[in-house]
Amino acid sequence: MTTVRTLLGLPGLRRHPGTADALLDRAVTRLYATELRDPGRYLTAGELVLSGLLWWREPGDADPFVAALADGGAAALAASGADSNGIPDDVVTACERHGVALLEVPPDLSFAVVTERVVLALAAAADGARKRLLTAAAEGTPVAGLLARAAEELGTPCWVLSAVSRVVAGTAELPIDPSEAVRHFAGSRGRPTAAGGLTVLPVEGRQAVPWLLAVEGPLNGAHAELAQELAGLIGFARARERHEPAAVTEGPVRAIALRTEGSAEAADVLAELLAPAPFTYSSTGPDEAFALVPGPSWPEGWATAATTALSTVEPLLRASRLVAGFADAVPAAEADGALELARQARGLAAARPGPAAVVPADEVGVHQLLLAGASPKLRSALRRRLLGPLLDYDAEQHSDLVRTVRAYLECSGSPTRAAKALHIHVNTLRYRIGRAAELLGEDLTDFTTQVDVYLALRAGQP
Repeated sequence: MTTVRTLLGLPGLRRHPGTADALLDRAVTRLYATELRDPGRYLTAGELVLSGLLWWREPGDADPFVAALADGGAAALAASGADSNGIPDDVVTACERHGVALLEVPPDLSFAVVTERVVLALAAAADGARKRLLTAAAEGTPVAGLLARAAEELGTPCWVLSAVSRVVAGTAELPIDPSEAVRHFAGSRGRPTAAGGLTVLPVEGRQAVPWLLAVEGPLNGAHAELAQELAGLIGFARARERHEPAAVTEGPVRAIALRTEGSAEAADVLAELLAPAPFTYSSTGPDEAFALVPGPSWPEGWATAATTALSTVEPLLRASRLVAGFADAVPAAEADGALELARQARGLAAARPGPAAVVPADEVGVHQLLLAGASPKLRSALRRRLLGPLLDYDAEQHSDLVRTVRAYLECSGSPTRAAKALHIHVNTLRYRIGRAAELLGEDLTDFTTQVDVYLALRAGQP
């Protein structure tokens, strides 16, 4: 990393005595020469501003100029005297007031020479930083280690974010919610973008769920090139560190089932959603994956967090929908049953609107589980055997007895509640139930009969 202090080693540049020592450690990323009275609109952070002070005429002129440098994040001002008296006190005072490092350029030193020396120094530092990162990657340095090295070279905090809105690694506390960075990046259609004071760019790789590199502040010049290099190296490190499923054979486990619609690999999405918890998973195809997670490792509020994460990442995936279901913790010996519960919960999620849905198994009714084991043909046959006369009567008379019976049963056999739900008089409801019982040859007030009829009614649903 090139700093103001580094550039003081170049022939000709001198530190002004009034510059605080702490200001010399600011990173320098490029050089900008200007004689504008207000250069603010053209500045980017980390620049060494070179000026002959031709804009200065009288005391008071310096404050707006130096304030613009401070607001733009300039690393330092390298100035040559506006006249034979050297740098005006007005400029010195303004730099002290706004915390801008001030360097002196001797009057007999050409700005062209200064520019050449600074540009060569920046290029050499950038090339050295790139070599050091490449060496670290070749030595198998993990993602967190590469990020720490890069933060030192860039002189600014860095983070790797998963597009499911989690921080994979970072060198400081992330100043914004990771989902905000993901949403900004998704809105940029995959191009580097700014989000909450960060520059966010894609990490290279072919995984279903992208990773992002976030760097504090704007990137330009050599630093932008180094960040791009880092993004590629992190992609290689990610592929090398890809999660290896752990065996989950004892203790309580939770089961998850996930399906993707599109070309995103379900197993990759599921692995990213569950990281960094240990888990084992299997895939029955590119669009379907199942996982078992040890009970103690299960994150609180996973259903809500996963729904939010899937909705956030969906624009970045090659998938049109993502749905998942999960079961409560059970002993590992009962994992097969838990997986079936998770699969049924995923079926409920698929019926819900939106690009992503996650449903817990406790929302799955027992009758749904019982019917799930029957084939579509068997469910159709059971429905016809129990409800045949009622179905035929509705078809011939254009009546709605099937709907009436279902409402009656779902209201726990209460004529008053069922009549209210159907917006009819209670006597009308009683007549229709009596007629339905007559057609079926069954007593619809009998509990066992009610269970059989209700299952037959639900058997007609997919």
